[in-house]
Amino acid sequence: MSDWLLSLEGTEAGQQVALMLALLAAFLHALFGALQKGRHDPWLSRGAIDFSYGVIAAPFALFVVPWPEPHMWPIFAVAFVIHVTYKIAQSYTYVLGSYTVVYPVVRGTGPLFTVIGAGLLFGEHFTTVQWLGVATLVAGIFALAAYNLRHWPLGRAQLKPALAMAVVTGLFVAAYTTFDAYGIRATANPFTFLAWFFFIDGFFMPVIAGLRWRNMSNRPSLGPLMRRGLLGAFVAYFSFGSIMLATRLDSVGEAAVLRETSTVFAALIGWLVLKERVGPRRVAMMALIAAGAVIVEMGG
Repeated sequence: MSDWLLSLEGTEAGQQVALMLALLAAFLHALFGALQKGRHDPWLSRGAIDFSYGVIAAPFALFVVPWPEPHMWPIFAVAFVIHVTYKIAQSYTYVLGSYTVVYPVVRGTGPLFTVIGAGLLFGEHFTTVQWLGVATLVAGIFALAAYNLRHWPLGRAQLKPALAMAVVTGLFVAAYTTFDAYGIRATANPFTFLAWFFFIDGFFMPVIAGLRWRNMSNRPSLGPLMRRGLLGAFVAYFSFGSIMLATRLDSVGEAAVLRETSTVFAALIGWLVLKERVGPRRVAMMALIAAGAVIVEMGG
């Protein structure tokens, strides 16, 4: 499998595979966000998910894939710090704001920073049409944020802090997307990076979630929480794995931007599953964000 993927690097077929992987990551990431934001406390949901994918990844990391080269350990250490900070920011964001309010801002802000980071780290450059797509995407983000500031009926006192945290979380989305793309390119076998990443990344949030659960006056049942965690683990594998493989096969910036079509999936999930009111204007703005991502892909 890894040999086949490596053979696609830099080819037209590799670009097509990267496109499909980025779209798959878009849908799965919207689903992953809904799982964390669902009926359980976001901190507990994330802890259950991380525990599940860390345990499942352990035997693959230790006994199946080739062990990381020595130069990979500092890369894993930096990736761990970035992801921990991202998850803390993300959990605060989901506590403060409704899913359909904060998710588009998080996912829409991320690619703007990622495009800049990919230019600095990988020397990638966008065409004029692609920058027009980025501008369209950013316009959708700010229009959506402004609309929510004016019209969102719930949690008005927390809306501004929620949107601010969403932008901060988007910055860390860009940081992990760019740095992880560097990491998966730095090892001979991309599945070595993925297996060890999930194994190492599963250590932090379960501890935080366990302490939070212990201090709750009304503790939720662990059975449903762990079932959600197990489902989230498999969604995370395919979501994160898809986008990381896409960044190895093709442009980091394009893959990151195309993934933000997840805002459309998020709107549908928020409306159909979480029963959040979306409305036609908010859907149109989310579609504008997704349209910007499509323009970036078509202009490449």
